[in-house]
Amino acid sequence: MLKNLARALRRPALPRIVAQLLLPASLLLLAPAPPAVAQPAPLKVGFVYVTPIGSAGWTYQHELGRQALQRTLGPKVQTTVVESVAEGADAERVMRDLAAQGHQLVFATSFGYLDPALRVAADHPAVRFEHAGGYKRSANLATYNARFYEGRWLAGYLAGRSSRTGVAGFVAGFPVPEVVQGINAFTLGMRAANPQATVRVVWLNTWFDPPKEREAALSLVNAGADVLTNHSGSPAVPQLAEEKGVRLVAYQSDMRAFAPKAQLAAITADWSGYYLRRTQAVLQGQWQSTATWGGLRDGMVALSAVDPALPAPVRSAVAERQQALIAGRSTPFDGPLKDQAGRVRHASGPLPDEAIASMDWFVEGVVGSVPGR
Repeated sequence: MLKNLARALRRPALPRIVAQLLLPASLLLLAPAPPAVAQPAPLKVGFVYVTPIGSAGWTYQHELGRQALQRTLGPKVQTTVVESVAEGADAERVMRDLAAQGHQLVFATSFGYLDPALRVAADHPAVRFEHAGGYKRSANLATYNARFYEGRWLAGYLAGRSSRTGVAGFVAGFPVPEVVQGINAFTLGMRAANPQATVRVVWLNTWFDPPKEREAALSLVNAGADVLTNHSGSPAVPQLAEEKGVRLVAYQSDMRAFAPKAQLAAITADWSGYYLRRTQAVLQGQWQSTATWGGLRDGMVALSAVDPALPAPVRSAVAERQQALIAGRSTPFDGPLKDQAGRVRHASGPLPDEAIASMDWFVEGVVGSVPGR
């Protein structure tokens, strides 16, 4: 009886104990949730392309760089692409639209975008602009380019070791210094392998016109070229090389999809590292207007997709010369350099960057002329 009485006296305490145990939990349920941490808005980055993106070529390589940027930075960036933008008034309109839409960084990826980009940059000082291949800068417009001529020299050397006729054909876009550099470097590389070799040039006066590119390539084959290369935007030259059974040194992209038997190698560009560094600089508040000119050593240019069927001594010789260029033991424009008339343009040593950047003359071995000279 006494035990039952003790139990009865203790029972009323149970609800109080349970309530005390549950009280902290109930207070937690009633307490306001901590405020959510606001995520910063993504940096809006615009890319302006002169041709359709396609599956190979100049614009395609820039697009690969953009894709790598988006993958690496994820939600920190929001990228926008505008393709097939003509140089001139259309480019200016597109860049003004991107600035008005809140883009804080714009990459203008064609040589003829420079003056429009400078005008838009002047009107939008808070936006950073980057121009590919330009030669003028401002406080909020930087320039960047690759030393494609380093890859061109190696490609020319490979062409000289591979050509039976000693004649190569070069389908060229516009006569700007970058294209002239490429023609000269290719010729010097070819003549390093075969001192009697020549390079025939046909000008397009456009960056992208597949029928015109094909016609130019065909004329070069008919003139005796058994190796083709180009500075133009479509796969037309590789396709013509494959069709006619001549060899190809592709430009910008690996073109084996279009010329599986013809391609000797490809001079390729990799913009991903540059796009990542410059975007991170904006995100970190450290962006400055600079002039970047990267080459083999920087990974911006490479001689890639070298035909594995080439004789081992040829592949070895190309690799040795590539290492010499990377290490700085040689350069594509080491003197003495003579022009087409036999005049010495540079006596000895490496040609200075200033002279390379303004190059408007052809070296010995080039068959053709620089328009306007």
